[in-house]
Amino acid sequence: MSTEQVSFTPSVGVAKHASSHPLSPLTSSEIINAGGLLQRLYPGSTGLQYKAITLYEPAKAQLAPYLEAEHAGSKPPSMERRAFVCYYIRNTDKFHEAVVNLSRQKVDSNVRLGPNIHGPGDAEEILAVEKAVLEDEGVRAEIAKLELPEGTAIISDPWIYGSDGVNDEQRMYQCFLYMRDPHDTSNIDSNHYAFPLTISPVVDTVEMKVIRIDLLPTGADHTVKEPQPFDIPPPSEYDPEHQQLRTDLKPLNVVQPEGASFKVTQIGETGRVVEWQKWFFRVGFNQREGMVLHDVRYDGRSVFYRMSLSDLVIPYADPRHPFHKKAAFDLGDAGAGVMANNLKLGCDCLGSIHYLDAVLNTEKGEPWHMENVVCIHEQDAGIAWKHTNYRTGKAAITRSRELVIQSIITVANYEYIMAFIFNQAGEVKYEVRATGIVSTQPIDDGVDVSWGTIVHPGVLATHHQHIFSLRVDPAIDGHDNRLICEEAHPMPRSDFNPHGIGYTVNQTVVEKSGGLDLDADRNRTFKIQNTSVRNPVNGHPVGYKVHAPPFQKILADQDSFHFKRAEFADHNLYVTKYRDGELYAGGKYTNQSRGGDGVRSWANRKEDIKDTDLVLFIQFGLQHVTRIEDFPVMPCEIIHVAFKPVNFFDKNPALDVPPSSQDVNNSTLLSEQHHQPSLEAKVGEKGEVCCSSKL
Repeated sequence: MSTEQVSFTPSVGVAKHASSHPLSPLTSSEIINAGGLLQRLYPGSTGLQYKAITLYEPAKAQLAPYLEAEHAGSKPPSMERRAFVCYYIRNTDKFHEAVVNLSRQKVDSNVRLGPNIHGPGDAEEILAVEKAVLEDEGVRAEIAKLELPEGTAIISDPWIYGSDGVNDEQRMYQCFLYMRDPHDTSNIDSNHYAFPLTISPVVDTVEMKVIRIDLLPTGADHTVKEPQPFDIPPPSEYDPEHQQLRTDLKPLNVVQPEGASFKVTQIGETGRVVEWQKWFFRVGFNQREGMVLHDVRYDGRSVFYRMSLSDLVIPYADPRHPFHKKAAFDLGDAGAGVMANNLKLGCDCLGSIHYLDAVLNTEKGEPWHMENVVCIHEQDAGIAWKHTNYRTGKAAITRSRELVIQSIITVANYEYIMAFIFNQAGEVKYEVRATGIVSTQPIDDGVDVSWGTIVHPGVLATHHQHIFSLRVDPAIDGHDNRLICEEAHPMPRSDFNPHGIGYTVNQTVVEKSGGLDLDADRNRTFKIQNTSVRNPVNGHPVGYKVHAPPFQKILADQDSFHFKRAEFADHNLYVTKYRDGELYAGGKYTNQSRGGDGVRSWANRKEDIKDTDLVLFIQFGLQHVTRIEDFPVMPCEIIHVAFKPVNFFDKNPALDVPPSSQDVNNSTLLSEQHHQPSLEAKVGEKGEVCCSSKL
């Protein structure tokens, strides 16, 4: 990353006592304070456009002892509060990042970043881009050629421009135009993705004006043609108001008459600690990652230091201009925090709900209060464990209860429902549900292509991939951990294995940082272990196993910009040696990025990672071969990564969960007791064995 140190005179004020916890997100006053300290570095007439004002997390070398002291009941050392800020000098391409020391009231660093490093979008900027497009005379002239009915509403969807190395140094948006149903102009929620247009303006973000108008190919090749009178297809609406709804669905209520079993403790203005069924963790929230979990512990034992969704890329399959640049990095290009929904009681979450609010920043550096961006609730997850003694008919059964920490983001057309899920058996799961509306483009009648599916007359939904990267900083009973690759192999036939049915499970220590892949044929899995702590029963190291689903890696070739930028998308797992600040698998700034500063680059250092502080970046994803059933809104696709204890406990940790019973559950139908006939043998006083029937 090319940078330039900006010379400045430190702006120093009166020191303030940091009353917030070191991991608590910034408060409203801290956001205002950080922006104000930066603004003092510039003449009063200089405007700043703030992309992010967020917590600058303390170095791990200082924070880890702080947390241990806190859990031990000792007084932790004092720690300074800092803010990380990235911003533009308004109406320029001068992009900066700074660290502001809120405790000492001074700017610790302020750096102007080099070429091809661009900041993310923000809400105000998106609106300005839409306005620039819809007011442009050239765009209006192209739209006029379509001869649309009077009163037709035109919609502009701004996309981050992407990268192809062709005149793409300046920061731009590629906009795709749609219209709402021209025969129902009062319906402002009309599904405009059913009416894609062939006009695609490009906007320069410094001048905030249209600099080019691309025409989209609509056939089976690269050919484009001038806009012509538009043949309006029927609408395709998803809103329930436009459906003939089913009438035979009975209510299913989630009722907790005694309330929830979890406890949320407010720490200062923005800090939250959650405790539930022996679990303890802190919930943070920021502009880019959205939800972040810190200091995850079970029954007082350290399990994970930090967990968050690190990155996400959606590369599209259409090779034609300008679609070839469509590769959205939703977290880096915009941010999971700024796109978070205001969750609704009884809709997004069911049962006894606790909501968390967040405070982010506007582009002017003012606090932006976001309500209900995280919901916390419990859910029934079916049977946790069961055994029936068929000889006596007695069944022991426990139902599984889960704690869900959920946030939902809307990225223009798509929604992602993201949740950390804890259970009573010491397991953690990260789940993503993908829904929303597929990105659409126009296609001529009678044309069929292999890179997409026609989902409505004149509407093509291009195939695409969703590749996620979950960053996990383990602390399995401490920070010195190792990564194990485990495989199952058949035994060769031998005198010991004469029937050829034996197999063994072998473990290999991963010695160096790098990229690793699953292999279902060998049942290859990965385990995080701490060899300094041993299981009291079998003497093996305590650990956690990573359960990640296989997925098709990025299909763009290794010389493409898609591949170079999506540094995480070519392996199931990357493991690196911990370094402060290495949080984002695709690099810190993904907007029109070039690659070279993400997890692939870090892993290529080939550092020793055995029995030290390591970090995992776990990839999972979807190959979305679009279906007509995905339109006008897509049923949820569900994927998850799970972490299961291995030799961490001395028995099933859910044995102490109260059994499931009708007295508690109040079900309305009872099934008959299962009682299977059996025999048993008893040893008599003389050693004889007699059999008797139990039924």
